[in-house]
Amino acid sequence: MSHIHSVKTVNTPLMELKSDLICIGVYKDRSFTPGGSDLTQDLKNMIKSGVDVGDVKGKVGEVNFFYYHKRRFALIGLGDKEKVTSQVVRLATGSAIRAAITKKAKTVTVDCFCYALDSCQAMGEGAVLGSYQFIEYKTNSIDSFIVEEVFINGCNDQELNKGVAIGNAICFARDLGNHPGNISTPTYLANAAEEISKIDEMTLKVFDREEFTEMGMGGLAGVAQGTDEPPKFIVVEYNNGGDEKPKVLVGKGLTFDSGGISIKPASKMDEMKYDMCGSTVVLGVLHALSILKPKINVVGIIPSTENLNGSKAFKPGDILKAYNGKTIEVLNTDAEGRLILADGLSYASKHYDPEFIIDFATLTGAVVVTLGHVATGVMGTDDKLMRKVKESSKSTGEKVWELPLWPEYCKQIKSDIADVKNMGSAGQAGSIAAGAFLKEFVGKDIPWVHFDIAGTAWGSKPSSINPKGSATGVGIRLVLDMLENKIDV
Repeated sequence: MSHIHSVKTVNTPLMELKSDLICIGVYKDRSFTPGGSDLTQDLKNMIKSGVDVGDVKGKVGEVNFFYYHKRRFALIGLGDKEKVTSQVVRLATGSAIRAAITKKAKTVTVDCFCYALDSCQAMGEGAVLGSYQFIEYKTNSIDSFIVEEVFINGCNDQELNKGVAIGNAICFARDLGNHPGNISTPTYLANAAEEISKIDEMTLKVFDREEFTEMGMGGLAGVAQGTDEPPKFIVVEYNNGGDEKPKVLVGKGLTFDSGGISIKPASKMDEMKYDMCGSTVVLGVLHALSILKPKINVVGIIPSTENLNGSKAFKPGDILKAYNGKTIEVLNTDAEGRLILADGLSYASKHYDPEFIIDFATLTGAVVVTLGHVATGVMGTDDKLMRKVKESSKSTGEKVWELPLWPEYCKQIKSDIADVKNMGSAGQAGSIAAGAFLKEFVGKDIPWVHFDIAGTAWGSKPSSINPKGSATGVGIRLVLDMLENKIDV
């Protein structure tokens, strides 16, 4: 991982600090965060000159540098004082760290931007996420610079550390998604799960091709027919909540998707290494749980394989039988993610009595047409659970938009020769049809929400906390917020 790990709190007048870069927050009204009162009058006058000429506007994430007695200072924009949210704090902190990277500052101090404890957490997240770079395969060290230490002046230590843990979990997930398909294989994901699950509160089960095929997981087995890369069915249990029902997370682990027989166009097929980003949400959440150790029970389930066009590859027209016994008519082998998730959802429904199930998948191109790269499409069967998703979306800044699962849409996936088919009506509500398909494999009366992250797992507009050309780790902050605010559906 190429990102800062050392983020600490200090409580020292800014002019006494020896960091290579000192960052102070500034609002649109040109007022400063509390540390600004520690500046010398000469430096205040210099900054005021920048304000007077109009260079300092205080827009969110704006960076202005000032130099005083061979020391480097930066003003970080926070926008309107009355409209500062945890997301603004997160983005502004990320801007401070990106500024440090630009100036090759090994150490940086950021004055606390916080107005509440959750913003201290946001500063920890922003510091780590702002420092993230994926440089694993670069051989020229000139191409990168890593900040060594970040100090947050005046922040709550406990909340900051929580934010750092969450930021590290997201970076862990980003790395898994950014690795190429020849590295980040199903075996690689299983090994990552094993590394996470070494704590006493976790157990790990990994089923191989022969085992899950014999168990009746026809969806995963069918998709995996075309690849020699060993597929895996991964189950991680986090048990720290006594007798309470587990919350189950299911993530699509399609480590490379060629489309199979229904092969994709060559253009941008390289991006199909990201088709496993649903699994990285699950692993990222589990990574955070292994550090934070909250008093809850969580199960993470990841069906994982490649979808390739080998001589044994499944074909359009094939009939597969999922783990819950339902038969599936395959109309398009590029609608494979829902097939492996069918087994994951069925397994979760059969072997656990879950409080709820949430699944995550880069499932449809249709969701990108609908929502672009701004919001995740969500749909589900339980209004109360959906309200919790939306509340955590608002709290974390990870945008979601609910799509309907009305009966009229669900009729689309009924098959003439099997129980269901893996495609809906051509050119109509493709994301909803995929959700309707998944619904068939969730146990009766189990609250369930589906996240289609095809537009948000990668390809999003770069920001101070999300570098260009990178997996985002979307969904991890949202889910952890839901888990922290114990859900009673």
